[in-house]
Amino acid sequence: MSQEVKATKDDKSYLTEVERHVKDMKYGSVTLVIQDGKVIQIDKTEKIRIKN
Repeated sequence: MSQEVKATKDDKSYLTEVERHVKDMKYGSVTLVIQDGKVIQIDKTEKIRIKN
């Protein structure tokens, strides 16, 4: 699912997105992609543990 967050100059709305992704996840990682000192992309990789 692709989602775009509109950011204004000096906007920190990406922090809200990162927090939301972290809270929704039990195992995994969130990666920020930086370009010219600004966050341009947030990647979320979620892992699902299978109990034996």
